[in-house]
Amino acid sequence: MDSKISLSFDREVIDQAKRFADKNDMSLSRLTEFLYSRITSGTYKSLQELPILDWVSMVAEGEAEYLINSKSRKSRKEDYLKSWG
Repeated sequence: MDSKISLSFDREVIDQAKRFADKNDMSLSRLTEFLYSRITSGTYKSLQELPILDWVSMVAEGEAEYLINSKSRKSRKEDYLKSWG
C-alpha cells in the first residue's frame, strides 16, 4: 500500500534526480522508494555506514553533507516557535 509523504530538497538536486529517474524509466517517487528500501534493508547503525556514495554521485553534484541534530523533534519545534516570538 502506498503512502504519501512530503520532503524538501534543494531544487537542483530534485532536477537531477528527476533526470536520473527518467533515464532509468521510473518516477521520482519510485526512485526515492528504491533508495529508502536499499538503505533500510541493511544492518546499518549510522549514516557513516550507509553505502550512499554511489547514488549521491549519480544524483547530486558536489559534496553531500549530512548534519545530525541530536535535539528531539519536539525540542526543535519549540526552538522554532520561540524564534518567532
